[in-house]
Amino acid sequence: MPKAQETVLEIDLSALTHNYNYLKSKLQSKTKFLAVVKAFAYGNDAAKIARHLQKLDVDYFAVAYTKEGVALRDAGITKPILVLHPLAVSFKTLIDRCLEPNIYSTAILDQFIKTAEAQGQKQYPVHIKFNTGLNRLGFNENDIEAIVSKLKNTSAIKVTSIFSHLAASEDLNELEFTQLQIKKFKNIADTFEAQSGVKPWLHLCNTSGILNYPEAHLDMVRSGIGLYGYGNSDEEDKKLKPVASLKSIISQIHTIEKGQTVGYNRAYTSNKTEKSATIPIGHADGISRIYGNGKGFVYINDQKAPIIGNVCMDMIMVNVTHIDCKEGDEVIIFNSEHKVSALAESAGTISYEILTALSQRIKRIILPQ
Repeated sequence: MPKAQETVLEIDLSALTHNYNYLKSKLQSKTKFLAVVKAFAYGNDAAKIARHLQKLDVDYFAVAYTKEGVALRDAGITKPILVLHPLAVSFKTLIDRCLEPNIYSTAILDQFIKTAEAQGQKQYPVHIKFNTGLNRLGFNENDIEAIVSKLKNTSAIKVTSIFSHLAASEDLNELEFTQLQIKKFKNIADTFEAQSGVKPWLHLCNTSGILNYPEAHLDMVRSGIGLYGYGNSDEEDKKLKPVASLKSIISQIHTIEKGQTVGYNRAYTSNKTEKSATIPIGHADGISRIYGNGKGFVYINDQKAPIIGNVCMDMIMVNVTHIDCKEGDEVIIFNSEHKVSALAESAGTISYEILTALSQRIKRIILPQ
């Protein structure tokens, strides 16, 4: 593989295939697979990721907002796309582009029915979300009667699925809470079916739910972070392959004399003669200021180089006193060996945050080419 000559994000589609097949192997053959490609496919490239998954015959896609679904349609995605957080202002566009809304409140249900009827729709597919403990979006169990009443008074929409979201499926210390969520969701599903006479698909599991709660796979599962190579545990991470590798180069090396400072606000002071390397990536690219002053690090010639001083908008400086390196050498921010989760943990955050914050100005390279 050629060495980086600038800051690039390499996206390995063979790793994506591996992760998809691994997660699919956990499911019964009848269980559908929904790929979550919101936030530019977790910072990668939503169009290219989705096109590859469509070739692998994934059943569904999900995005957060209507605009993301429109971009996928423009990229040639023909599979069904669930919009997880639709807003009323986008309902007409959503219908025009054959996107399927998550209906999560009475106001959204009323507004979508009104728009669908005005558009002359018949049996337009929608998905009803219930809150079982995450307390973010969703109807409550005692809303079922009112929902069913509204559904029976219109032919403009039909319920394709009902679903919920597990709050702590990655944390086995929260086993009891997750099991209560599963039980509550199954009770909601039974009540909804009994009152509506409709038997929609049921889906509840995210990536960690797929791995930890096979009894809750139901009719469909939803995977985001797992597709991109992270299973929310050290054991599962070993079975997955990170899709993204973030690389850069050393732009310049400085000798920092004892008592000299590095970067804005003179945040780092050298207590001896040291070497620093400047790398063309900064907080405008998604490497937050939180990683400055020794919290974050990169790898140069397979050795860890801590970030010194404050992260700049377009650059970071790292300590390379102990590393034999030169200007132009490749820098690894994260890859399959040096995982993004380790960098995230150094600053008390999670891999999702780093990945989804990666700037669109970073050049994407698709592998294999």
